[in-house]
Amino acid sequence: MNENDRIDKKYSNWKAQTIMFISSQTISLFGSALVQFAIIWYIARSTNSGMMVTISSICAFLPQLVISLFAGVWADRYNRKILIILSDGLIATSTLILAIVFLMGYNSIWLLFLVSAVRSLGAGMQTPAVGAMIPQIVPEDKLMRVNGINGTIQSMIFFVAPAIGGAILTFGTFESIMLIDVFTAMIAIVILLTLKITPHKKALEKVETDYFYDLKEGIRYSFHNNFVRNLISFYAIMMFLVVPAAFLNVLMVTRTYGSEYWKLTANEMSFFAGSIIGGIIMSSWGGFKNRVASIAVGCITFGALTVAIGVINEFYFYLGIMFLTGMTMPLFNVPSMVLLQEKVENSMQGRVFSFVSIVSSGVMPLGMAIFGPMADAVRIQVLMIGSGAALILLGIAIFYKRSFLKEGIKAAEEAV
Repeated sequence: MNENDRIDKKYSNWKAQTIMFISSQTISLFGSALVQFAIIWYIARSTNSGMMVTISSICAFLPQLVISLFAGVWADRYNRKILIILSDGLIATSTLILAIVFLMGYNSIWLLFLVSAVRSLGAGMQTPAVGAMIPQIVPEDKLMRVNGINGTIQSMIFFVAPAIGGAILTFGTFESIMLIDVFTAMIAIVILLTLKITPHKKALEKVETDYFYDLKEGIRYSFHNNFVRNLISFYAIMMFLVVPAAFLNVLMVTRTYGSEYWKLTANEMSFFAGSIIGGIIMSSWGGFKNRVASIAVGCITFGALTVAIGVINEFYFYLGIMFLTGMTMPLFNVPSMVLLQEKVENSMQGRVFSFVSIVSSGVMPLGMAIFGPMADAVRIQVLMIGSGAALILLGIAIFYKRSFLKEGIKAAEEAV
């Protein structure tokens, strides 16, 4: 059997496998999204404190940073499907315990911080495994379309979840959202258990190298590969600068426009409605031929819209800007994911995706540690304007990084 025949056999059932895999992650994500919004709304409404929101964000990202040091190697060494199942189980168990404790009358804010930290550990295990699983079952020439569709579905989940979460919290209880998350995680696990995916080559081999050798090789690969190094560096700076727009918008709404659930819901829904449209556009259009140029344009546009968020004072105009901001997200998210999936060899993808996760998990708490307390000292609008202007300059700088741009052209030529 020649190489082409092996590839054809490997991807012979890729559509059915992809549908089942994405379905399991979509169901799991729906429950997680409900809990995510419920926790941040509960904290913002209960405390109205930038410091409390900062602590919550650190708890949600710092454990993910720590576990990602190990999760990338696990994703390259072991069966990725099993890793995803274990992480879903950990997240569901912690959420179930939180629901029981709250039902017993113990509703301390610090319990939310603790459970957010445990859920973060699960997400840190899951993220590199999911990122590396997709190119394992999807042909390379279909990656842009599949990632675009997957991004659109995720945006739809985050569009629907605030509306459903707001309705449940208005007419029901906080604990019921926790129980929904447990139920959706169980469904996702059952689907994954029935999904037959051949483990990647290294997972079938006997592990002979030391864990820290694999970790060192992943670090060496990430920082000696010019493209991966440039992309991770850009990603780190960008993730730091999007913190005000991504994490302080809820606090801005409660302080500027009111803390009613319908306003918090409208805030989230407008952003993710835009993300849905942007994802549909990306899945059909595919972005610019040079995918690095798509990333740069997305960064500039997101920055300009973040500035606009800090300037306007009318809530309905604010919702319109949030919608447009959501539309720009797929413009740099989808090409970034596809470029890594295309250009990083499969045996290294778990570790590389874990380093990307480490960057976001480390930089975002750093950003919150800086911007969160600042939000208690200055108007959040000032932070929006400053970070937005910096994002514009970052996007422009990419066009002057010619070696980075050339990699985007090369990737486009290789994909043809």
